Amino acid sequence: MYNKQSLIILQKALDKLAEGFDDLPAFEQEIPADTERILLQVAEKMQDNFPYHHPLYAGQMLKPPHEIARLAYMLAMWINPNNHALDGGRASSAMEKEAVADIALMFGWSAYLGHLTSSGTFANLEALWVAGNIHPKKMIVASEFAHYTHERISHVLGLKFQKIGCNKAGEMDMNKLEAQLKKGKIGTVVATMGTTGVGSVDPLPQILELRKKYDFRIHLDAAYGGYFRLADNLPAATSNKYALMQEADSIVVDPHKHGLQPYGCGCVLFKNPEVGRYYKHDSPYTYFSSTELHLGEISLECSRAGAAAVGLWATQKLFPVVKGGEFSKRINKSHSAAAKLYHKISADKRFIALQQPEIDIVIWAEKKASVSEINRSSKEIFEKAAEKNLHLALLNYPVRLLPKHWSGITRDEDYVTCLRSCLLKPEHEEWVEEIWKIVTDCLD
Repeated sequence: MYNKQSLIILQKALDKLAEGFDDLPAFEQEIPADTERILLQVAEKMQDNFPYHHPLYAGQMLKPPHEIARLAYMLAMWINPNNHALDGGRASSAMEKEAVADIALMFGWSAYLGHLTSSGTFANLEALWVAGNIHPKKMIVASEFAHYTHERISHVLGLKFQKIGCNKAGEMDMNKLEAQLKKGKIGTVVATMGTTGVGSVDPLPQILELRKKYDFRIHLDAAYGGYFRLADNLPAATSNKYALMQEADSIVVDPHKHGLQPYGCGCVLFKNPEVGRYYKHDSPYTYFSSTELHLGEISLECSRAGAAAVGLWATQKLFPVVKGGEFSKRINKSHSAAAKLYHKISADKRFIALQQPEIDIVIWAEKKASVSEINRSSKEIFEKAAEKNLHLALLNYPVRLLPKHWSGITRDEDYVTCLRSCLLKPEHEEWVEEIWKIVTDCLD
């Protein structure tokens, strides 16, 4: 978890940073005497966390940023740049533009408008805000398994929103979508490229076909799953979906998930740079140092951490976001870990999986005669595994969408509680055996 070599590297970088300001008069800030005592208290309090950094944490979508992201972020904090106006972050603004350009190219766009945000939620807000400006009287739709923030954001923006039901693969149902499109009231379809619940990927090829018949925008919520575009070991049908991402109108991806960054780093991209006109505003006291475009002029947010851009830029220099590179191999490992766990579940008659994982999320349960029995069992395994330092998550899944291989189970409740694992750390691939041993020990 902690490498003392990192502090040595950071000190060298700090010395290099200081060289750029050697011509200034000497100036030092006093460190209060209680700083060490309070920081040690912080360290003690921070022990009250699950071990998110460890491969035995296989529950929620949490993992530590890469070491280079941590170090670059800390280094930037000595300057504390603000990537709103160039006056507040000249170097970090340039680094943000370069890093975002690499992400856009990952999705096949060389011409685009985009920037970092403080979160995927805010990135999605900007995408739907632009969509609402383009189709002000039309509706936003997303699948019933899409992130709940799309409905909330739509309400905040004063836009109508509707959920589209899913099929038994956990994807947006195309028949239900087309039935709504025929009414002519939909302006934007949100396709989720990796739902945060079950990891299902909406059928982008079919949505694109529907766009040939009906006039609507396509926004891709790829906050969690977007980086799987770089994977080369996904199921063929899933790969085909990711291969068409460049055909969308806007994309959101979160570097603070699979992109190895600290939390506070989302990204929104628009295919048509002309949507920048919706951001146009005047702030003569802010944008005065350069005629070059300031990031605040294409963003709804004002003050944003330039350190997030510095951390991302450094990480993408070490791990370029290109297919076949070291970063893409890490993404492959996440899917491979999920596939291995799925095969363990499928080969053991005591368990039943929901579906083959499209990305790196696995949903399963102990096989019982009824849904209510499964619900009790899942909660028991969840608690017993935690006692053995294996941290899983739980998911309530609608019984009406259970696949055919669950047909022999009595459906005496509306929702089935399943075990859920997000295997987003590349180390998970080597820890599947240990994870499975602990799970099976929980049955004894």
